[in-house]
Amino acid sequence: MKQFLNTLVIVFCAILFLSCEAKKDMTLVFVGSFTDKKPGEGIHVYQFNNETGECVLKYTLDSITNTSFLKLSSNGKYLYSVVESQMKHHGKVAAFKVDPNNQKLDLINMQDCGGLNPAHLEIDQTGHYLTNSNYSDGSLSLFKINRDGSLKGPNQVLKFKDSSIIKNRQEASHIHSSNFSPDNKYLFAQDLGADKIRRFKLTKIDGKRALENHHEIKVKLGSGPRHFAFHPNGKYGYSVAELSGDIMAFNYKDGELKNLADYPSYEQKWDVYRTADIHISSDGKFLYASNRGPEEDSISIFSIDQESGLLSLVGHQSTQGQHPRNFAISPSGHFLLVANQFSNNVVVFKRNLETGKITKLPYEINVDSPSSIQMFEYAL
Repeated sequence: MKQFLNTLVIVFCAILFLSCEAKKDMTLVFVGSFTDKKPGEGIHVYQFNNETGECVLKYTLDSITNTSFLKLSSNGKYLYSVVESQMKHHGKVAAFKVDPNNQKLDLINMQDCGGLNPAHLEIDQTGHYLTNSNYSDGSLSLFKINRDGSLKGPNQVLKFKDSSIIKNRQEASHIHSSNFSPDNKYLFAQDLGADKIRRFKLTKIDGKRALENHHEIKVKLGSGPRHFAFHPNGKYGYSVAELSGDIMAFNYKDGELKNLADYPSYEQKWDVYRTADIHISSDGKFLYASNRGPEEDSISIFSIDQESGLLSLVGHQSTQGQHPRNFAISPSGHFLLVANQFSNNVVVFKRNLETGKITKLPYEINVDSPSSIQMFEYAL
């Protein structure tokens, strides 16, 4: 009897071991694209190889228009996308449920975004609220995220009238992105058209969350703040200025941003700049920004002083394509993927965790007008 029980224990342990071995983590890459203002292949889902950097197409969402910016929920269960960006009518925001086992998306619902040309989405630290930035009419929308991942109609749509000194780009307010503060008390919106960072307090009014106590943080005229990233330690923030080609470093404390220094993002001086996206490695050691031509398509790499928040240039890397609108660092931190919109390719780079430098790998995704990348590692 004792021998029989021992055998059963051994068999049980073997089955448990094999079942654990069979469960593997899987990383998915979500690529959003412009579809030339007509229904087309808007979102592609790829399985990403964390050893080699190869991407294999698993799913394509067709018959949808200009899904040019994507945002995943922090748990990876839901994907949100702007829809019908850069159109003459109001755009939309769509909510999708991610099916990692089948590597596909299921539409949950879609809501009017409250303005023209939705350009950016952000989710607060609780995962309960989503903000949408409308570029063309300078507006900002706040949505409640339901428990099933669906979106309620907007709680609030704020519209701004403003301008700055570059008349062909800053004739009106252009809200390009927004970011919740690390403590989730504030929202900071980048107004490219007004050369301002607009701060709001996330409060509750009549039982609903709302953005109140608007405060303007003025930046250098003609800079055109576009995207923003907080440092993982919550002490610093960094804005990419599209029109001046600079990275603006700030000290952050209790809702206040204090400018520390500005750094040129481009390797060379040019007459026109189009700095686009910015991300910080999860360890907080390195900052990356994308520069979209017209003469230089590159990723700028900076190391971050952990004590002061100041930057030191590490170098520049060609994106091996044209117009790098958006990029993403893989969950492992070992890779960086760049969406080159005008050359229709997503290029995969290997990241050196010690130096921050990136090296092109022989793998890339060929997809029309890629403009946004999200990545997530799922435990299956």
